Parts: sequence; C-alpha cells; structure tokens
Amino acid sequence: MSHLAPTGKWDARYLGPVPHDSSYYAKCMLGGVLACGITHAGITPLDVAKCNMQVNPAKYKGLTSGLATLLREEGQTGIWKGFGPTFVGYSLQGMFKYGLYEVFKDQYMNLAGEELSNKYKPAIWLAGSASAEVFADIALCPLEMTKVKIQTSPSGTFPTAFGAALKEMSKTKVETRYPFGSLVPLWSRQIPYTMAKFFFFEKIVQVFYTRVFTEPKESYAKTTQLGVTFASGYLAGVVCAIVSHPADSVVSLMGKPANKGKSIGTIASETGFVALATKGLGTRVLMIGTLTGFQWWIYDSFKASMGLGTTGGK
Repeated sequence: MSHLAPTGKWDARYLGPVPHDSSYYAKCMLGGVLACGITHAGITPLDVAKCNMQVNPAKYKGLTSGLATLLREEGQTGIWKGFGPTFVGYSLQGMFKYGLYEVFKDQYMNLAGEELSNKYKPAIWLAGSASAEVFADIALCPLEMTKVKIQTSPSGTFPTAFGAALKEMSKTKVETRYPFGSLVPLWSRQIPYTMAKFFFFEKIVQVFYTRVFTEPKESYAKTTQLGVTFASGYLAGVVCAIVSHPADSVVSLMGKPANKGKSIGTIASETGFVALATKGLGTRVLMIGTLTGFQWWIYDSFKASMGLGTTGGK
C-alpha cells in the first residue's frame, strides 16, 4: 500500500491497509458503538455497586457485600438499575471516542507532516484522543447524570425506568443541573483517562510488535494480532483506572443529596485525597482492566472483520 495520496503527496490517510475515507471512519464509529455500549452495559451490576460504595461507604463496604445488600433490598432489578442510559450513553460515547480518534489522528498527522509525525507519535495519540473525548463526553453527559441518579437514589425515591428517569431529570433540572451539570467533572475524569487509555494501548502494542513479535505485523494470524490487542487493552486499562479514580469518586459524590450545591473543590477537600484515590479502587482496576481489554478486542475484531486491519503497530 502506497503512503502517498492520489495527488502524490504523503498522506496519513493512506498509511494503513485501506485508505481512510468516510466509509472507513463510519465503520470505526460503528465499531466504537459496539465496543463501549456492550461492555459498559454488561457490567452494570459492578457499576451500581461501585457508585454506591463511593456515595455511601458506611453501608456498602465492599463489592461482594455491596452487591449482596442490593440484591437483598431490591432484588435482581436493583443490580441492573441504569442499564438503559448506560447502554445508550456509552454507545454514543464510543461512537465519537473511537471514530473521532481515527479522524483527529489522521488530521494531526497531516498537519505535522511525515517527519514530525514519526518523531512525535505519542503527542499525536494524546492530542487525537483528547480531542475525540471532548465530543464523546458531550454526548454521554445527560445519560451519565441520569444513570448515576438512578443508581444512587434510595429505592423508591427516583424512577428507575429509562424514559421516566429522563423526564424526571428534565423536570428537576434546577437541582440536578441536567443535562450538562456534570460535564466539567466528566471531562476531568474522561479526558485524562482516554489519553492514558489510547497512549498506553498504542505504546504497549508498539512494544509487542518491536520486542516480542518482530516480523511484520501483517504476517501474524488475526488471532495473534487480536491477542496482542486484548493484552495491551487490559494493561492500559489498569493504568487508566488508577489515573482517573479520584475524579470518578467526585462524579459519584456529586449525585449525593448531602452534597447539593457544593463545589467540586469543597467535595474533594471534605472527602480527602486518600479516600478519593483509594475508595473502590480495587473494584475499578478489575472493572476497567477487563472493560478496556474487551473494548479494544471488540473494536479491533470488528475492524478486522471489515478488512480494515487491527489498531497500532511499530
């Protein structure tokens, strides 16, 4: 495959096995929908437990005991609260996160030119993922706020059905700050998280293909390439969970009635950094590691099945 555009100039959109045209980006967006929507919705019970551990640590002390409490008090429906907004919200987020990452990465490489793109690859990964996440979070925010409210409201105080919950959020928007009240903490949690997720993923894939699998990437079977994808995604996820946990705790605490009207700084100083950084961290490392591994694996499996090749390389 030539790296030159039809005009004869170097063009980042022609570096891969197929040209990056609008149909390529559309397929990447669809891959992102599948990667994020399915994985986030599938682990709703872990998310319900984690949010409640952050908001009410006295009652929800750990993952297993937290899930047991929820099951005892609310039954099966209690641990699947917020499934609807989670699925829709994260499908939209994935669409922009992965799809726009591919768009911005190509745009920034073309702005920088061939020499600088090769020299400063990590900077391109960081800028591309940060830009994509800005838009991804705008799409996610109203649904994330609804999800947290459904998951952390005491049983019977807030509707758990998707449609009714959205209506209630609109009705009470003065106090809930719906639809974009959590956008700034969401950005502060998701942008560093996504930059870490894409940077460490691309870096670990690069290490695999330069140190372990040293033949050209295309010469390895799809299963091998997807194994590299999953391992790199899992390791990147562990790093991400640690980096973004304090901000994640603040997002959950903002949904707590006792913190109504308090600023992010006030909530953070009242809780203390150690508590923000460690409460529920073990659960989140397990959750995000597995989640990120599967997200990249679903995304790359979809890309490979469409003949677009897997992400990353030397």
